[in-house]
Amino acid sequence: MSTRLYVGNISFKATEEDLSTLFSQAGQVVSAKLIKDPSTGRLRGFGFVEMSSAEEAQKAVTLFNGKQFMERAIVVNEAKPQEKREQRGGYR
Repeated sequence: MSTRLYVGNISFKATEEDLSTLFSQAGQVVSAKLIKDPSTGRLRGFGFVEMSSAEEAQKAVTLFNGKQFMERAIVVNEAKPQEKREQRGGYR
């Protein structure tokens, strides 16, 4: 079963391919996603990497949490389940 990791403090120059390449050192990467601001399309400095197993995810946390990646010390930990957010009312 795959495990999803939160990756924070990512360089704004990074690509999803860069992230996938880095995390492949810890095992098989199922997916790598950088989060963008919906209104501007600019990167927000964090993303998620899904590893193929819990063991590989733990190895990635050990290898990369606090380590330099593209001149920034990244934060890596197991992602928490996404909380359901209230829908905001728009103009009617």
